[in-house]
Amino acid sequence: MTQIEVTATPSGEDLAIILDGLSAFNEIDVGPAERVPLAVLIRDDQGRVIGGISGYTSWNWLFTQLLFIPESLRGQGMAGKLLSLAEDEARARGAKGAWIDTFSPVALKAYMRQGYEVFGEIPNFVGERSRFFLKKAL
Repeated sequence: MTQIEVTATPSGEDLAIILDGLSAFNEIDVGPAERVPLAVLIRDDQGRVIGGISGYTSWNWLFTQLLFIPESLRGQGMAGKLLSLAEDEARARGAKGAWIDTFSPVALKAYMRQGYEVFGEIPNFVGERSRFFLKKAL
């Protein structure tokens, strides 16, 4: 008999089974994802990572999952520099577009300055803030 369990503590093996199954299904359905991690790191004078971008390329798209700029570097165009470097690498990998999401009004403006356009919104995602989904042709 099939059982269904809700848990806040799935094992790494449990998650791998789900990921592997979905990846195999998608590969048959639309072709290989060819998912490759992509990071652009900001390092301090001692070489420690203090911020940057983390994401991946897959199906000829760049997806930025995380972008963090330390307080001391904000307002200096750093987000634009990081995005440009990530986009350049994604283009070199054959990416045709990029997408990102945010519920930060400051980040939204930064992404739009870089040429991203909103294609979706979830109103009142966090309190009264909307979550925006943005894309950009590369």
